Amino acid sequence: MAASFFPRDEYFMRIALREAQAALDHDDVPIGAVVVHEGEVIGAAHNERELRQDPTAHAELLALREASRALGSWRVLDAVLYVTLEPCTMCAGAIVLARVPRVVYGTTDPKAGAAGSVLDVLAQPRLNHRPAVAGGLLAAECAMLLTDFFGSRR
Repeated sequence: MAASFFPRDEYFMRIALREAQAALDHDDVPIGAVVVHEGEVIGAAHNERELRQDPTAHAELLALREASRALGSWRVLDAVLYVTLEPCTMCAGAIVLARVPRVVYGTTDPKAGAAGSVLDVLAQPRLNHRPAVAGGLLAAECAMLLTDFFGSRR
């Protein structure tokens, strides 16, 4: 995938990485997400599945909920979602339904990725919305956080 990144993308992905690290405080998989609108972070979250005992408490969904509240709309238009790991099917579906125009992710997810790895929900031509997707930003850093987390559990 030929990814095209913009000058501020790395800055916002680093914020997502900080969010991911916060998940370690409650033993959640370290994945972080931020939603940016007009250059400002309007939603930021990390995985909280263990903390909430909620299978839907993925970083992307929590960040999208915050962003929707900030915008006063379920449509998260004119925004970019930055996430440290390629979105899963559930999160990709939420991204489509929220009409997020652009998604930037860190590392691919060869087991559950839905932005081109296992499935490509975000490019599905039969859906009514297809965001622009750029993957691989700070991929090594994003992957290392996950590798270290899972390595410590084996």
